[in-house]
Amino acid sequence: MADATDRLANVTAADGPRAFAVVSEAVWWVTIVDSTLVRYHAEAYDLVLSQASGRQRIEETLSGLRFVRNQIGQGLDQTDFIQPTAGNPDREADCVGDWTWSPQPEPACASLSPQGRSWEISRYQAYQARLAGHAVRQTFGDAASFLMMAAGRASTTAAGQLSDQARAARPGL
Repeated sequence: MADATDRLANVTAADGPRAFAVVSEAVWWVTIVDSTLVRYHAEAYDLVLSQASGRQRIEETLSGLRFVRNQIGQGLDQTDFIQPTAGNPDREADCVGDWTWSPQPEPACASLSPQGRSWEISRYQAYQARLAGHAVRQTFGDAASFLMMAAGRASTTAAGQLSDQARAARPGL
């Protein structure tokens, strides 16, 4: 995930399709790491989230990135979501991390259940609030920083649990 988000600073508009691919890859990695931590390390994830300043911002940023992932999976292209920096006279040198997320129309959710519709609309609203109009670099910086802290806490907790199990298996040590 860190490698994918770090690449945002190294790719420019001159790299054309690669610029969009780098953003798409970063979306995929951040949302995969997020879902893995939620599923397998919920206690550590929740603890770090509860201690984070800007908890709502973090939750909405991750929810907005899930919206992007789901929409790309339903046929939209990453080019629909990001745009080069407005007003930059040297667009070819424009770093993809400085590009902004484009506002999106509300998704059609008629085929979804009421619960699915509510879930998708809440992700869309998070996208509009935390991503649309904001720099790609800032979005991924916020998300990746939080996820790295949560992963660090999860690995510390897992290491402690392994040590406890080893001590229990060898009484008297």
